[in-house]
Amino acid sequence: MANSSCVTEFFLLGFSSLGELQLVLFVVFLCLYLIILSGNITIISVICLDHSLHTPMYFFLCVLSTSETCYTIVILPKMLINLLSVLRTLSFVSCASQMYFFLGFAVTNSLLLGVMGYDRYAAICQPLHYTILMSWRVCGQLAVTCIISGFLISLLGTTLVFSLPFCGSNKVNHYFCDISPVIRLAYVETYINELVIFIGGVLVLVVPLIFIFISYGFIAAAILKISSVEGKRKAFSTCASHLIVVIVHYGCASFVYLRPSAKYTSGKDRLVTVTYTVITPLLNPVVYSLRNKDVQLAIRKMIEKARLKFYNSVKTL
Repeated sequence: MANSSCVTEFFLLGFSSLGELQLVLFVVFLCLYLIILSGNITIISVICLDHSLHTPMYFFLCVLSTSETCYTIVILPKMLINLLSVLRTLSFVSCASQMYFFLGFAVTNSLLLGVMGYDRYAAICQPLHYTILMSWRVCGQLAVTCIISGFLISLLGTTLVFSLPFCGSNKVNHYFCDISPVIRLAYVETYINELVIFIGGVLVLVVPLIFIFISYGFIAAAILKISSVEGKRKAFSTCASHLIVVIVHYGCASFVYLRPSAKYTSGKDRLVTVTYTVITPLLNPVVYSLRNKDVQLAIRKMIEKARLKFYNSVKTL
């Protein structure tokens, strides 16, 4: 891809227009990054270590947390470095790699959220067949399919962008190599490439979202048939957190990707992009898991075991 391009590196403008406020942003984003890492790693560890959480719902949550962690690692460390640095360049290959991994994990997350919606449908609407519909073999196949599909779609999107010639400006008006700000730097007409990317965005965002809405339509009908108030509350609570993450993730991603790059507005788009690159991974452990009583109990048990282990090791000394 690099052979067809005059540009050998890209300069990320990021938040340079904010001047000294970048230091404040560095502190804020660093704190958020550490919270995201610690929260998601805690969720992954608890689910892996506590056998009571070895269920399909928590399996997919563990995969989602892993993907979210990798997703933030691709973007945030470089963004934090750029907030303190004047040299904000990325080589042509590094920029393409960042876009590939970012899109790969982002698409994987979208597909996983769709699968998690189906899992809630199977648990609430088909409880007698749940163990068959969501057997460990099926769960593994669904997770692998999401990951492979995510990175294949990402490969297509990244190739469509970086196969274009870049012989003009190399200044990317963003804090990472995203599709719209990079493709705008291409030296030729990009209509066909953008159309294919748009169709891919529809398949990745709209189709899973419609599938989730249909699943929750059946779930709502099933919940209304439950006679006890406690039963309704418990059934709804297992879905509420998933819906919050779905609304934030699909809403922000659709705003950015389901429109032509010509309508890209750097300031507004950067704000929305921050929402799904920082806030959504933060919501996953905070909203989706840590408010869950089963996860809270498992965390307390893990802390108690660690405390006892530490106490015994000190006692032997």
